[in-house]
Amino acid sequence: MAQTKAQRSAAAKKAAATRARNRQQAEAQASAGGKKAAAKRQDKQAKQAAGQAKQAAGQAKQAAGQAKRAAGTVVKEGKAALRATAKAAGAAGKAAANRASANQAQGKRAAAKPSRARTGTRKK
Repeated sequence: MAQTKAQRSAAAKKAAATRARNRQQAEAQASAGGKKAAAKRQDKQAKQAAGQAKQAAGQAKQAAGQAKRAAGTVVKEGKAALRATAKAAGAAGKAAANRASANQAQGKRAAAKPSRARTGTRKK
C-alpha cells in the first residue's frame, strides 16, 4: 500500500527532528567531553596535592615527636646534673661540718691556717 503525501510529510518532519536532536546531543557530548576531561585532570591534581599535604603533615608530626623526645632527654639530663650537683654540695657541706666538729673536739680553730707558698729550697 502506498503512502499518502501527509504520511510522507509527517515522516520527513519526524526524521528532521531526530536529526536535529542527534546533532544537539553530539555537540553537547563534544563540549562536555572537554569539560569532563578537565574535571578529571583537576580532580587528579587535587588528590595529588592532598596526598603531598598529608605526607608533609606526617613528616612535620614526626619531626615534632623527635624534637619532643630530644627536649625530654635534655630536661632529664639537666635534672640529673642538678641532682648530682645538689648531692655534691650536700656532701661538701657534711664534710665541712665534720671537719669543724672534729676541730672543735680537739680544741683547734675552726678556720685552718693559710698555707705558705713553698719555694722549692729547703732550710738546713
